[in-house]
Amino acid sequence: MWQLLKRTNLSQWILVAMVMGLLLGLFLPAISVHLNPLSSTIFMRLIKSLIAPLLFSTLVVGIAGHCEDLRQMGRLAVKAFVYFEVVTTIALFIGLGAVNLARPGVGIDTTKTGAEKAQEFAGKQASVDSFLEHVFPASVVEAAAKNEVLQLVIWAVIFAIALVQTPEKYRVPILEFLEAVAQVMFKFTGLVMLYAPIAIGAAIAYTVAKSGPEVLGNLALLVATLYAALAVFCLLVLLPVMLIFRIPMAGFWKVIREPALLAFSSASSEAALPKAMQNLEAFGVPRRIVAFVLPTGYSFNLDGSTLYLAVASIFCFQAAGVELAFGDQLLMMLMLMLTSKGVAAVPRASLVILSGTLVSFGAYLEGRGVMDHAQLTLALAAVGTILGVDAFMDMARTSINLVGNCLATVVMARWEGEFNEGGISSSPSTEQAAVSSTSH
Repeated sequence: MWQLLKRTNLSQWILVAMVMGLLLGLFLPAISVHLNPLSSTIFMRLIKSLIAPLLFSTLVVGIAGHCEDLRQMGRLAVKAFVYFEVVTTIALFIGLGAVNLARPGVGIDTTKTGAEKAQEFAGKQASVDSFLEHVFPASVVEAAAKNEVLQLVIWAVIFAIALVQTPEKYRVPILEFLEAVAQVMFKFTGLVMLYAPIAIGAAIAYTVAKSGPEVLGNLALLVATLYAALAVFCLLVLLPVMLIFRIPMAGFWKVIREPALLAFSSASSEAALPKAMQNLEAFGVPRRIVAFVLPTGYSFNLDGSTLYLAVASIFCFQAAGVELAFGDQLLMMLMLMLTSKGVAAVPRASLVILSGTLVSFGAYLEGRGVMDHAQLTLALAAVGTILGVDAFMDMARTSINLVGNCLATVVMARWEGEFNEGGISSSPSTEQAAVSSTSH
């Protein structure tokens, strides 16, 4: 029995906890309604405490840590970042279209008052001026204390650009320190995730006991919406990209099959990174391109996570009875385009960005009178509802993150005219570039 327990991984414990939470909510609702602190209170507070240090360290290292590569391979960097932005923007809009079409959040924890307020404020338009004023921090300490994710991103990007222009003797120690902070926060996140089965079980039990079994239909619709949107993204974006850049489909599938399955089962892109790099090099992508594009993609090209954030954020506002105007949704997509760049390659880290985005954008909407504080509280509470099925969604979005980044790496090699379909292609110059890229 002890050996069986030791062999059970976190994903399996989460599945067990989901079943136990479902049964507990159905058969012991009187107990289950008091389990909310175990999920939304404790777990979400721990998640929110990760936002500032994790986001700042990963973004600065991701940008400033490749300064030498950006100087030596400026053309590759520009192409890569343009590709990243185009693909992730399309992913956001596919997610936005899917969640508005399926409307999975309608009917969860809404009140008559909230519905009336949503109708009352539905016609209000967003102010671009006030939004731009909100995203720039007056104090980075205040932004960190209030978990203002977008303000942290803006400040981190400016800090990283300034760091690139700083002499190496000053830049390197800061990068090493921030890399150490990032690694510690990865471990910290891993420790928090050990509590995830308890939080998820409690979240499902509380949700079922409070809202009744009918809420499971909304959660199933949410999961189905995400999977359908990811399938559409693969068919309408990734497949045409492969055809346009003449990527061998059969060979590419053999390259990504094992890493993708590893990412799906572990819900961690980080776990699949070493194998993906090895397979891409064997596929004929030069080592210097693999070493630069693939790790950079984990900060700037998380297709599955950005699509998920679009679906989940609108779901939370739907659950609060808030019908966002199209202009408001576009502004939130702009925010997600920036905040999604800080999603760490660790299990369920999208919850960090989702929570921060809801706080930041919800406060902005509250200040404009589009929603009240009670509705903002309901929207944040919906994150606890999502937590109950997040394991299923995390596996899908993580595997799409990996596939999208692997495809981007091959596309960059083809675009640069350096893709060798016959297999491993390296030269002294590429080896030297690889060592340079991995040393930062």
